[in-house]
Formats: sequence, C-alpha cells, structure tokens
Amino acid sequence: MSLVHLEKEVTACRKCDRLTVFREKIAKEKRKSYMDWDYWGKAVPGYGKPDAKLMILGLAPAAHGGNRTGRVFTGDKSADFLFKCLHHAGLANQPNSDHRNDGLELNGYITAAVKCVPPGDKPTAEEKENCEPYLAREFELLPDLKIVLGLGKIGFDSCLKFVRKTFPLKMKDFSKYKLYMGLTLLFSLIFLCIKYVEYTSKFHHGYFPSSSTFLAIYFTLTGLHGLLSLIHI
Repeated sequence: MSLVHLEKEVTACRKCDRLTVFREKIAKEKRKSYMDWDYWGKAVPGYGKPDAKLMILGLAPAAHGGNRTGRVFTGDKSADFLFKCLHHAGLANQPNSDHRNDGLELNGYITAAVKCVPPGDKPTAEEKENCEPYLAREFELLPDLKIVLGLGKIGFDSCLKFVRKTFPLKMKDFSKYKLYMGLTLLFSLIFLCIKYVEYTSKFHHGYFPSSSTFLAIYFTLTGLHGLLSLIHI
C-alpha cells in the first residue's frame, strides 16, 4: 500500500450513505459564485510528501472548499489563511491553495479525520469510525512523522484515539502531548484565529502584516513556537 493507492481507495469510498448523498447534492447544486466549476463531489484524500515530518489534521472537507476542489483545505477562507501561514513559515512553496493542479508543494502532509463533507460540519460517531482505517493507514505510510497539528477538537481527538489503541500516552502540558516514537501532537486554535482575521478590521482585505509580525502572531496564537526547529531534527 502506498499513498497513491490509498488516495484511490479514499476517492472511491461510499461507506456512509448520508455523507455520499450530501456531498453529491452539494456538487450538483453548487454555490452561485462557483457555477462554472466541475465540483469534485467525492471523498477527499490527504496530500503531501511521503517523507513528511509534519501532519496537519483537520475535521473534514468544506462544502465549497475541498468538496469542490478535491483537495482538503483548498478553496475557502480557512485555506487562504492557513496557507499564508505555511508559506511564511517556509512549509509551502506558495501562499495559496486553489485546486489540485495549482502547483502547490507542501513540506508536510495535510488530511482530515472525516474524508467527506458532513451536514452542518457534524459527522456522526459511525461516520467518524468509518474513516478511522484511512487515517490509521496514513500514519502507517508516513514513517518520518514528528509532529501532528490537530486543527480543532475532532482532528486532535482522532490522533489520540489512533495512538491510544496501541501506545501509552503521557500528557506534558495543556496543548502538547508526547506520543510514541518521538511523535508530538499539538492542539491548535487556528480556526479561532481565522475568525479573528476575518472579522477584525486590523486585518482588512488586502492587508497582510510584515513577515516577522505575522510569524509572531501565528506562533503565539496557535502554540507553534519552535515548530520549525522540531520538524527539522
């Protein structure tokens, strides 16, 4: 099994009737501003480097983001903010993630705990369990991982659940767990930061802080100070 084979398997998945119907309904009806798009409308696989040391783990694709573009964290405001952060931190070759063929190269791996967009962003317990084998295989196929950044509670909990099945877990502090084989799990408040950026006039459209100021904000608000030194060991 390789990441390429896993991607094909995820893309073909129809395990959850509710999610399959919903993702295809969104893809057919579309948002008015994206009427000229051929929506992906399938389960959305993770993407990145097979030798990644960093995994960014979120909840699920967005209805008109990943479900439209076929790449998780791509094509919506959350993606815009996240990839500006990653680009400034030297973890992505460009500050935007627009579609599957936009030339993005990521120094890491990004995926979601649930591979299909759920109604109201609320997957059921059964739907989360149906996706667990895919996440487990992603961990197995990324042997060089050092850090998992959980974007929100479900992403964070999904990693913990996987690890607890086999390995002991020790808590180091509120936001960082030392897991197994040197792997560190971080809990991120990045979505709260995104809302702050969206609704605070200081960060109005077209304005972007200087690199040093932005990195200070990014590392402080997400608890990622020291991230680069950790993943380059």
